[in-house]
Amino acid sequence: MKNLVKQLALLLVVAFSMVACNSTTKQNNAKETAIVTPQKETIQVTQQDYQVGSKIPNDLVCMVNDAYMGKPQIPVPVNGKTYYGCCQMCVGTLNNDENARTATDPFSGKSVDKTEAYIVLMKEEGDVAYFESKANYVSYSKQQ
Repeated sequence: MKNLVKQLALLLVVAFSMVACNSTTKQNNAKETAIVTPQKETIQVTQQDYQVGSKIPNDLVCMVNDAYMGKPQIPVPVNGKTYYGCCQMCVGTLNNDENARTATDPFSGKSVDKTEAYIVLMKEEGDVAYFESKANYVSYSKQQ
């Protein structure tokens, strides 16, 4: 019986964590509205249909999930740089986990800060990659 209770508790925790990034609260909506409202021109630009291989603006990427989200994300200022997350859990991760703020350039293998990276849409499903420069992306794409 104790094992069943433990398994159910674990299942609930996993289910909650999977839903957490996609859920919003009134407080989050208020924060997003306050952030998004002054950027009406940016919102219109995001209606653009990005293709695989397109450079993606930083604010349209959840830098924890490394995914193009199609709309402005929550800005997360850390050490004078602005990262972006899709939910409060991602905001916390960006604030507290230095590894979430860096990625490996697929061409050079070097670590790159996500705020300084050349971000490219890699798959139709929204996966992105972070490159040190446009030149690195061009070189990488020629190898593929």
